[in-house]
Amino acid sequence: MKAITYRRYGGPEVLEYGEVGEPKVGPDSVLVKVVAAAVNPVDWKARQGYLDPVLDAVFPVIPGWDVAGVVERPGAAVTEFAAGDEVIGYVREDFLSRGTFAEYVAAPVRTLARKPRNLTFPQAAGIPLAGLTAYQTLVKALRVTEGDTVLVHAAAGGVGSMAVQLARHLGARVIGTASERNHAYLRSLGAEPVTYGDGLGERVRALAPDGVHAVFDTVGGDALTESVPLLAAGGRLASITDQAVLTHGGRYVFVRPDPDDLQDLTDIAERGALGVEVSATFPLEKAADAQRLNEEGHTRGKIVVTVGRES
Repeated sequence: MKAITYRRYGGPEVLEYGEVGEPKVGPDSVLVKVVAAAVNPVDWKARQGYLDPVLDAVFPVIPGWDVAGVVERPGAAVTEFAAGDEVIGYVREDFLSRGTFAEYVAAPVRTLARKPRNLTFPQAAGIPLAGLTAYQTLVKALRVTEGDTVLVHAAAGGVGSMAVQLARHLGARVIGTASERNHAYLRSLGAEPVTYGDGLGERVRALAPDGVHAVFDTVGGDALTESVPLLAAGGRLASITDQAVLTHGGRYVFVRPDPDDLQDLTDIAERGALGVEVSATFPLEKAADAQRLNEEGHTRGKIVVTVGRES
């Protein structure tokens, strides 16, 4: 099968497109024919070796954790899926090697859920990692409920845009930070936009004089520090990028595969409450260009690599 691989850590230039062996399918896995695979910042961070302290790399590594595709063959013990089922997955294992930037991936059933019927494959591929990150932070770490006011940093990005929609689905009011060029987009998602940078605290206080009930930090650093005094009494703070959140009494969230959470996201998407803006698509052989664009850090929504048939 065709795949993208890298044999050493480095920049986009270490990515190679070529032939590799088809993955073996264990008893608790299914072979998925990949149609689309979303690009996430963790992909290029892993490629550069930033995850080496926590995840071993078994070279050559096929990058990619997000997938939307079709079940080709279930493993011997699998009862959840059958050949022909359309699925999405956050296919993360405890090591780097067998990713989704390939024609096929062997995906453990614990990483999969049914694909939303109302989304295209490229759109659906953008849900797993970003959607699970937003869902697990909002629901499990921040415990957002109806009537809360939630501040979401970098609200126009892949995770941020998911967080805005899910918080609105939970009945919360959302204030989202973004550049001015993305303010109309945030309003379309149901958020009240504020420009990040100097004076952010004053702009948020103008919208929420009594403070916000929860802060969802996707940036870290100054954004995290400046968020602490914006919390109302009893407010909750969570970050997906900066473990310094723990020193402020908040929660640090590292997303994990969860088929029930992923199925919840599918259900929410099918109710029309969760969509994915695909900002750019690249064919598999151009995956290095897709990672370069993602690494620039200014993308709205998701960048997606298309592999098989498009829908």
